[in-house]
Amino acid sequence: MSTNASSASSDPSADPLAVLASLPGVAESVDSVRKAVDRVYGHRVMRRRSTEVTSEAALRGARGSAALSGADWALEEVRRRTDFSGDPEARTVGAALRLTAEAGQLLSVWRQSPLRVLARLHLVAAGGAGEDDTAGRPRLPGEPVAEPLIEAPLPRAEEVGGRLDGLAALLVAGSAAPTPVIAAVVHGELLALRPFGSYNGLVARAAERIVLIGGGLDPKSICPAEVGHAEQGRAAYAAAFEGYLSGTPEGMAGWIAHCARSAELGVRESTAVCEALQRGAA
Repeated sequence: MSTNASSASSDPSADPLAVLASLPGVAESVDSVRKAVDRVYGHRVMRRRSTEVTSEAALRGARGSAALSGADWALEEVRRRTDFSGDPEARTVGAALRLTAEAGQLLSVWRQSPLRVLARLHLVAAGGAGEDDTAGRPRLPGEPVAEPLIEAPLPRAEEVGGRLDGLAALLVAGSAAPTPVIAAVVHGELLALRPFGSYNGLVARAAERIVLIGGGLDPKSICPAEVGHAEQGRAAYAAAFEGYLSGTPEGMAGWIAHCARSAELGVRESTAVCEALQRGAA
């Protein structure tokens, strides 16, 4: 997905994501996270061991995303466990790990067809089609949605397709908005729609990760925003999301700032990993 201004129309109404970038406080949030990312990318460990930092960031990001979905496991338990097929918490952690591994493989498809990627993400989260005929497709009228933490009113299934198409059209057209703004909107809209019968939060956070990587902010995927979302806590996450749902300038700006801060906290986590590697402690 391009975030270059030349890919978007000069008509503000044709680039609503760019309009969000002008909300009070958003530019400061974007600038802060960009500076933090630049600092960690300049760390001496990144010149030699960036693959290790990427792997550790993926693990910690998956743990954070699972925690928000109700499976708040210790990092070492996530690292140690090999079987995630048991109870619901184990399945949630397994889904988060699979999504984190898959996200980086879907960048080229995302730029052309975000909806295909979202379907793939849900299929991966669900562990394949198996006996679940809802895996990898938007929910139908009357089908239930299981989504821990998010209790906002659920849009009718009949509305979901149109709103997903609208989001995809915006993404494919490109925007002059900074990458953190686009990532926050993708995350928020998927949480609002909850288009699948399960794992919507995990999929929304994986899509946020894809935007941050593909938009050029975090090309090596070492700044796991999921860590920051979890660190700020479930209550703060839900409250910021209520701001997104409100659609008010203040609410939207607050959600974007929350997501940017989460990415910045993910940077802090990876900086600590770099320091540990440098000391030989990890």
